Amino acid sequence: MTALATALVTKLKISNNLGDEDIRAIEALPIRRRDLEAHQRIVGDGDRPTDCCLLLSGFAYRAKTIVDGRRQVLSLHIPGEIPDMQSLHLHVMDHDLVTMTPCVVGLISHDAVKALNRARPTVADAFWRETLVDAAIFREWIVNVGGRPANTRLAHLLMEIYRRLEAIGRANDNEFVFPITQADLGDCLGLSAVHVNRVLQELRREGLVEVQRGRFRILERAKLEAFSGFEDGYLHLKPTS
Repeated sequence: MTALATALVTKLKISNNLGDEDIRAIEALPIRRRDLEAHQRIVGDGDRPTDCCLLLSGFAYRAKTIVDGRRQVLSLHIPGEIPDMQSLHLHVMDHDLVTMTPCVVGLISHDAVKALNRARPTVADAFWRETLVDAAIFREWIVNVGGRPANTRLAHLLMEIYRRLEAIGRANDNEFVFPITQADLGDCLGLSAVHVNRVLQELRREGLVEVQRGRFRILERAKLEAFSGFEDGYLHLKPTS
């Protein structure tokens, strides 16, 4: 199995039951590798893509930019995810998909994905379920930005990213690599970079997290979860029966 296909299967198996034939069909997908620098647009608002983008390594984000140039990050994406799956059926992009860090991505043609969905209904169901989980995360982000104070807003986001990375084997022992700038965190949370810095300092003083050069360590996981009101049910980290 190629590394790109491995990343996709690993992510899909978190929330879906896939049989051996389903996995072999995913392995057979024609995936074209592309290496990208940080802050590079993968697909832009108004584009009409003919491929879906699978993230192998690094972090990417969806964002909208309003007329005065301000940006709102709508979601963060980790290896194994296909952030633009909706482009199979919504043919014009209504937002940007951008690399946050250097990334390796795999491009899969819409025709190949549609053929796989027709041939393997269980895989089609898995892709559909992934879009529903994506929507559940969107809803939680709306609550986070619109309803939580700044300190719990950041704490909740850190817990979410940790759990998502832990599920794919890229975080453990309450530590994870998350090389995000304070400006990017601000765009995720609807805060200024200065406000993000103050909130991070508060979480440090409370003994909840440590941060050093893009590596986060959760010091008191139960306390951080309680402080932020984090519950991971919306991430749907177990397969359906």
